[in-house]
Amino acid sequence: MVLDLIAVIIVIVALVAALAHVGYLTLLNNAANKRAGGGPIAQYVRSRWPIAGVTTAGALLGLLLTGGSGFVDILAILIGGGSGAVAVKSLESTQKKYKTEK
Repeated sequence: MVLDLIAVIIVIVALVAALAHVGYLTLLNNAANKRAGGGPIAQYVRSRWPIAGVTTAGALLGLLLTGGSGFVDILAILIGGGSGAVAVKSLESTQKKYKTEK
């Protein structure tokens, strides 16, 4: 029961991180398409979509695996946690690349 709760919490956090990455890429792509000369940014965003898709799919798979036996919960933690970690790292690298100083 405790392991299942831990797995659910970790996978939900991973799913939020993956969806945040997808949302940021969507906003960045939208802004690049509206801006003249935004071609390089749009191309960069297109190169990042596979990572965003795989991390989101991994987090969803982890969510589907929760609620099982102890081994399945551990597998959900590993898959979900790994997907979340990659999503956060990818989001941070994208933000670092295009963040402007005020």
